[in-house]
Amino acid sequence: MTTSADELRSRLPDPTGLVPELTEIGPALFRATGNGSLPQPTISLVQLRAGQIVGSTYLTVLHSGNLRRAGESEERITAVASWRDAPYFTDAERVALALVDAVLIANPNGERVPDELYAEARRHYDEQALATLAMAIGQVCFFIPLALIGKPVPGAAPAEQWRK
Repeated sequence: MTTSADELRSRLPDPTGLVPELTEIGPALFRATGNGSLPQPTISLVQLRAGQIVGSTYLTVLHSGNLRRAGESEERITAVASWRDAPYFTDAERVALALVDAVLIANPNGERVPDELYAEARRHYDEQALATLAMAIGQVCFFIPLALIGKPVPGAAPAEQWRK
């Protein structure tokens, strides 16, 4: 049995009403990642992958929708979950996805972001783009606790995603 969006309720009311500073932080993070040094589809792919890794339906629906609205194919969106063997990504996108995996998935055998991965990233991104990529991962990570703890309604408009 599936639950309709009307029946879902977030656990928290709108966090910006509880912590008004969020109204400044969110836009600042979007400005930082929107500096033009990194293609927007790469940012969205990375953020979708982060949502998948942490198991957040809200984030996966949000970032899948962003990619659809930007004209990305269903194949690319769906294949983010299995990006390593999917034929739909450029080498630069693959290294960006590898970085988000490295940052968010613990490596019991050593360093999270080994020198080899960093060197591969440097082959595809200049320093500003690489810093922006790190901030894009950080941007989605900033919102992960709210997505997991507050459970906003997936697919709902911003004004409707939080408990009233």
